Amino acid sequence: MDSLSSGLVADVLERLHREAEAADAPLAQSFANEASSREEMINQLVTAEGRDLEGTYRGFADNFLSVSPRFGRFLYVCARACKAKHIVEFGSSMGISTIYMAAALRDMGGGRLIGTDLEPGKIERARANLAAAGLADLVEFRLGDARETLSSGLNGDIDMVMLDGAFTLYLSVLKLLEPHLRPGAIIVAENAFEEASGYIDYVRDRQNGYLSLSLPFDPARGNELSVRTR
Repeated sequence: MDSLSSGLVADVLERLHREAEAADAPLAQSFANEASSREEMINQLVTAEGRDLEGTYRGFADNFLSVSPRFGRFLYVCARACKAKHIVEFGSSMGISTIYMAAALRDMGGGRLIGTDLEPGKIERARANLAAAGLADLVEFRLGDARETLSSGLNGDIDMVMLDGAFTLYLSVLKLLEPHLRPGAIIVAENAFEEASGYIDYVRDRQNGYLSLSLPFDPARGNELSVRTR
């Protein structure tokens, strides 16, 4: 069974990707105009996050900042591959990536996904989008700083993690979740820039208990796949 190919989930995703493209096009153009290089763009964002994390992302309140359809299907396949029952997502935004992973849970008979975001409006819209896709019963959204919202109430081993929030926090969020990761757990990180938090160096050091490599999905964005080995 594959609920991405047709039916309610597929219809909702098609609509949301259209909305995301329209909403985010001006922002993408703005970044292209203001930053002369990838490094400059990353440095600008790292500086902004360090100066005012919540303020930085409040400025993106109306932007989806979501995964592409291809990357979303990759998340779905990852969840199916590791037979996930418990998924944690850092940076749920409007819920597009959440739908892909929750659809995998549904297609495998159920499970639990905990999603987080800093923006109340995004959490509200994510809940509405998951309800529209018929997946709301599988997902719990937590509002606030993930270093606080994910510090308790995880209840059991984690099979899969999606990191797509403030990228300077990737390493601290991973270390927070690490005691709950089962051997074989999959961690997908979008925008895992080497310049940001030390995340890439950490997951590529085998002494830390991971196998890790970059992903071919828009490699300039620093996408990384890691597997917990212990």
